Amino acid sequence: MTDTPEKINLLGLSPAKMEAFFADLGEKRFRAQQMLKWIHQLGEADFEKMTNMGKGLRAKLAEVSEIRLPEVVYHDVSKDGTQKWVMRMPGGSSIETVYIPEKERGTLCVSSQIGCALDCSFCSTGKQGFNRDLSVAEIIGQVFVAAMSFDKPGERRERKITNVVMMGMGEPLLNFDNVVDSMNLMMDDNAYGLSKRRVTLSTSGVVPMMDKLGDVTDVSLAVSLHAPNDELRNKLVPINKKYPLKELIAATNRYLSKLPDRRKATIEYTMMEGVNDEMEHAVELSDLMKQVPCKINLIPFNPFPNSGYKRPSNNRLYRFRDYLVNQGHIVTIRSTRGDDIDAACGQLVGRVEDRTRRSERYINAIQLDNIDSEQTQEGPSL
Repeated sequence: MTDTPEKINLLGLSPAKMEAFFADLGEKRFRAQQMLKWIHQLGEADFEKMTNMGKGLRAKLAEVSEIRLPEVVYHDVSKDGTQKWVMRMPGGSSIETVYIPEKERGTLCVSSQIGCALDCSFCSTGKQGFNRDLSVAEIIGQVFVAAMSFDKPGERRERKITNVVMMGMGEPLLNFDNVVDSMNLMMDDNAYGLSKRRVTLSTSGVVPMMDKLGDVTDVSLAVSLHAPNDELRNKLVPINKKYPLKELIAATNRYLSKLPDRRKATIEYTMMEGVNDEMEHAVELSDLMKQVPCKINLIPFNPFPNSGYKRPSNNRLYRFRDYLVNQGHIVTIRSTRGDDIDAACGQLVGRVEDRTRRSERYINAIQLDNIDSEQTQEGPSL
């Protein structure tokens, strides 16, 4: 008894790989462009409806390939218009995708991994541990599902998704090849046609892969900073112990220097009360960011169970912002969106089982820090 070969999922083929697929079938390159349009612009998954391809080719396609879409198990819309999809992946684990509508744009936040290995202390996704990388089909499938849920299919359709950020679950640079292929599909004129300025990859600072990224693409870059010095960042973003701030800033500048235009990096800074929102932190952040062309995005912490952190008051938030602005920086404050459906930044899959008991570790660490702080303030006991 012979095993039936697994069919190729055409949803996950980049433009170059789609051309190679049709070349293996003995077909011309233009077939790849036709297929990309059928899938990503027209939303078609049935080969029999692809009428500009011959009957014989359609039969061959059905024999060796398929267009397999993600399984949507949950879809909700926030009171502010934010939408969240939960998609179950093979193996049983789920990922989330979030769409944030604004006046002149709509941003889709896309996941690149199931879980995350970086263990950032303020992120609920990090608490579930790392499961696996997503395939190209699973990454681009999130864009497909969102686009087809509210866009009318067609090459000239009005697109509600104007921007995509690789800023969902996972560290994109640790799933490098699949993320790059997915972004190429997002930007391809025969697929989603997004500008390189409107596709953004967010990284916590995997320095070697930042350099590799600059050699293969020119998408926009966001850096998850969250602390202005190594001592604090080591606690909040553990990868900093391997690639400290000096190396991260240098890698960011190297990436920007490879771009054909004068784009700035976006610096993501999640603010937590009493942790990284003091004026001394604002001074340090200002001095650090003078070394790199950037705009700073301040993100008020979005609470989730057992995090141990609190959102700063508006007074502290605006005072921090105003100091940076007075120092000449471009600063925005990210509005909290979709928190009523757990779709806000840092909340993705915030109610999953904590497989690694990281929540317990965080609570214990916070309690120890509080004890140490109290003992320092009281002085040594006699």
